[in-house]
Amino acid sequence: MMEVKQLAMKIAEHIELKKGEDVTVIDISPKASFADYFVLTSVGSDRQMSAMVDAIEELLEPQGIFHKSVEGKKTSGWILMDYDDVVVNVMTREMRERYNIEKVWGDCEAMRIN
Repeated sequence: MMEVKQLAMKIAEHIELKKGEDVTVIDISPKASFADYFVLTSVGSDRQMSAMVDAIEELLEPQGIFHKSVEGKKTSGWILMDYDDVVVNVMTREMRERYNIEKVWGDCEAMRIN
């Protein structure tokens, strides 16, 4: 089984390959008990959001890694995929600005993928 940080980085790199915008990994482990990492990305449309969620599942499922749950829907402007210790947030630019997760978790280490 892959280490949690490796998993978060692998997801982030895959999102970057699939043209996700402003891909960021935040180490929330010092402040949160529900997960160790957030992976954040912005997308330009509901269609791109759906394709991104599919791409993440296609990356992980062959390795036996399945999400515990998925929250939100394309039409809401955000989707959260819960992989236990890694939580993936796929959001429209507007929703990402509104929720400003980077600021909320601003005292945690953030790594930008580019």
